[in-house]
Amino acid sequence: MVRAAAVRPAPFAVRSAVAARPFSVSASRRAEHAEETFEEFTARFEKEFDAVQDVFELQRNLNNAFAYDLVPSPSVVAAALKAARRVNDFATAVRIFEGIKAKVENKNQYQQYLDELKPLREELGVALKEDLYPEEK
Repeated sequence: MVRAAAVRPAPFAVRSAVAARPFSVSASRRAEHAEETFEEFTARFEKEFDAVQDVFELQRNLNNAFAYDLVPSPSVVAAALKAARRVNDFATAVRIFEGIKAKVENKNQYQQYLDELKPLREELGVALKEDLYPEEK
């Protein structure tokens, strides 16, 4: 009989009070900081790519830079390409141009990026995916 009393369920009043609490409460939060200008964005990411020391940092910075609703400036892309070369990551260097191609609005803008970055691409030995796999369109 003593054991039966020890495992008896809690009274209904206690169980219903616990179930009546809301599952979660979230406070509304707002960011109170100013919008970052394109020039500030460019300077910040140039500095971050200049400080890259391994592949993880490079890819994290690229992910952050391409997550914004804008196309990074050619100077940011140049800093990213130099960082990719510094950490010896050819594949990421090629993918940087794939990211630019996906972000720009039209082929003319992509061509402008290619033209501006051509000397750096040749200096670093970075090929485009279109050059590596010409049959894929």
